[in-house]
Amino acid sequence: MNPWVGAGLALAALVLGGALLGWQGVIFAMTGIVFWLLLQMSRLMRVMKMAGAAPMGSVGNAVMLAAKLQTGMKLVDLISLAGSLGVKQGPETFVWRDAGGDSVEVVLKKGRLAEWRLTRADGSS
Repeated sequence: MNPWVGAGLALAALVLGGALLGWQGVIFAMTGIVFWLLLQMSRLMRVMKMAGAAPMGSVGNAVMLAAKLQTGMKLVDLISLAGSLGVKQGPETFVWRDAGGDSVEVVLKKGRLAEWRLTRADGSS
């Protein structure tokens, strides 16, 4: 979700809660906002725990990873798909390799997937 949309929804919940129920409505809206933030933090921690347990830059199947990638994906979603952190090759460029020698090189722009390239072990792309 766009951060501006999320901030707008939170502000709308606070204003609406205050207008309808007074200070109790503001407290209720704040509770919902904090709960949503805790859910996001919990998801992030779960993904990072999984990625930290795997060898860096390894993926089960590079071809399957490349098939699931979509332009605009967030970095957290990419790490969740790969199951590990990528090996940094350059600024905002990361590589994942599988046991067969195939690799996926990913280029990010502002934390979102911009382009990727699958390199097969036999030299084809």
